[in-house]
Amino acid sequence: MAEYGKISKDTRQLVKICEQNNQIDAALFANYHIKRGLRDKDGKGVLAGITNISRIDAFEEVDGKSIPCEGRLFYRGYNVYDLIRGLAPHKRFGFEEGAYLLLLGDLPNAQQLADFDSVLTRCRFLPTNFTRDVIMKAPSKDLMNSLTRSVLTLASYDDTLGKQDMQTQLEQCIKLISVFPMLAVYGYHAYNYYLQDGSMYIHRPDPKLSTAENLLQMLRPDESYTPLEAHVLDVALLLHMEHGGGNNSTFTTRVVTSAGSDTYSVMAAALSSLKGPKHGGANIKVVEMMNHLRQTVEDPTDEEQVRAYLSKLLDKKTFDKKGLIYGMGHAVYSLSDPRAQVFKGFVAQLAEAKGRQDDFALYNMVERLAPDVIAEKRHIYKGVSANVDFYSGFVYNMLDIPLELYTPIFAIARIVGWSAHRMEELVNTDKIIRPAYKSIMQTRPYREMEER
Repeated sequence: MAEYGKISKDTRQLVKICEQNNQIDAALFANYHIKRGLRDKDGKGVLAGITNISRIDAFEEVDGKSIPCEGRLFYRGYNVYDLIRGLAPHKRFGFEEGAYLLLLGDLPNAQQLADFDSVLTRCRFLPTNFTRDVIMKAPSKDLMNSLTRSVLTLASYDDTLGKQDMQTQLEQCIKLISVFPMLAVYGYHAYNYYLQDGSMYIHRPDPKLSTAENLLQMLRPDESYTPLEAHVLDVALLLHMEHGGGNNSTFTTRVVTSAGSDTYSVMAAALSSLKGPKHGGANIKVVEMMNHLRQTVEDPTDEEQVRAYLSKLLDKKTFDKKGLIYGMGHAVYSLSDPRAQVFKGFVAQLAEAKGRQDDFALYNMVERLAPDVIAEKRHIYKGVSANVDFYSGFVYNMLDIPLELYTPIFAIARIVGWSAHRMEELVNTDKIIRPAYKSIMQTRPYREMEER
């Protein structure tokens, strides 16, 4: 019997034919005024819709000119700085509060938050034997694929599937927000046990714990964690929850929602978008890059040696030879990514608690040197600064979170934003999103087989 995934004949010739017949002259994109990636030559996104869920500020209008400014991120009108500062005095966890805000449009009072927490807790369970029959049945080293499969399979257990009313749509979103941590962590444990010969731990979520606390206690064999660890992870989740309607996975959510598809299919599509290394997988590349830097630079505390390494990165002479300094720059932000700025203070606290000050100093050095190195070697139209991915991978590493879970943790946070955009799309339009593509195809007469 042939093994799945194995093709008996060499397909290299097929690839050559495929590439040859799909090549489009790059000059035609300019000739037809096509904005590749739906972005203009200065990197500004094509306006495709209106949203009241979040806003990103990277430029200010001054005397009719667009001037780069320090980045700002707002959830439903509230600056994320203020949201996080408001949690600190009371040592509250912010994930649940942020989810309420993004989904329902305003900050909850104490009773509303308690009621919402109760709803999330009641939804935080999986169907009988789902972990055994679905998650453990076909473990995957790609946990995003495992997560996507689990989401699609959950649709088979939902009696409300097919109903179109808004209550059903909101309830389905809340159910998925509640179980995403379980699907991701259990998927990792299945992978670790069956494919890595590790131990199997399946801890049930504790109804008394927050999402961040439950994530750590379900992941760790002894279920233990410190308050600082849980609060730093909670901040990471809050900062990754939402980032405007134009990011790839959220736009995917809008597109698939506009087609009339169900909640489970929409979230599976968003997950498939997020898993790409150009989107949700970026923090993994940062960790790998920093590990490579430590291994290849003789003295990582020497600025000139680190600068030389960064220069080689841009010249495609080291690491993955892609010409990128991962974690630097952003499609929207110019002078700074506010998520990275607010996160950095928490990263410093955790680094001190974990005895990782030297590593934190190296991250600081790269953050400081990289913009200058990039400016020397690239023509840039706006500022370059560290983005949130630059520090999030370092945080997950300090929390002993396996590399395989980095992108799923992003998804655990971002499904809140996806859900908010799905609801906004359903409320405001019944139009399917369908942009146009310019065809450059030449018609040809049909040829019989013997004439080809």
